[in-house]
Amino acid sequence: MIQFDVLSLFPEIFKSALEQSLLEKAQEKGLVKIRLFNLRDWAQDKHKTVDDTAFSGSDGMVIKPDIMERAILDIRRDGILAPVILLSPQGRRFEQKWAKELSHLKRLILVCGRYAGVDQRVIERVVDIEMSIGDYILSGGEIPALVVIEALTRLIPGALGNEDSSEKDSFPARLEPHQYTRPRVFENQHPPEVLLSGDHRKIEQWHKKESLRRTLLRRPDLLISFPASEQESELLSKIKQELIEG
Repeated sequence: MIQFDVLSLFPEIFKSALEQSLLEKAQEKGLVKIRLFNLRDWAQDKHKTVDDTAFSGSDGMVIKPDIMERAILDIRRDGILAPVILLSPQGRRFEQKWAKELSHLKRLILVCGRYAGVDQRVIERVVDIEMSIGDYILSGGEIPALVVIEALTRLIPGALGNEDSSEKDSFPARLEPHQYTRPRVFENQHPPEVLLSGDHRKIEQWHKKESLRRTLLRRPDLLISFPASEQESELLSKIKQELIEG
């Protein structure tokens, strides 16, 4: 079981997502435990103020270090030792390999940044890791935290209802080929005949080739990170020749 402790200014963002599909079932099975904390509960003034203007004079408000540190330390003390992860655009890029590593932990503390960021002093004092889910701008760390929770939950044996599913469904070294379903004819278009042939060997070969074709065209970096096998190299040569010939 993994326990996720999530610190946020807007914990209500999580409630709908946590009550649906995979995450709901994983909680019901006791595979994950998710606790939501509102940062304002650690504010000490009557207005529950958690932010202030930046000393630099730049636009946006900054989350105050004293309140953030008090919250993190209180949450950290309530349970087994766990890394404190701040969801931040400045963080290390979250990828499937990292998800697999984190999925073996018993507990994670996810801190959702907001506004113009968090005072650097508290990051240096009590945050272990800064994590980003990509190079784009979001309003806060809540959606990235949900991404992390689901990515790790999928890797827990039994969460997908099949012991092999998490490996098969984890981010692949090759992209999936095109998928088709009924109706057989849609807007005068047909699926590839080989998929209707019933010949499993030919269908498997088609899957491999189209998976490589899609990877070559859309994510060629994966062919560098995960070098092609001898069989794949032969297929790639054929694909490249077909592309040249149009």
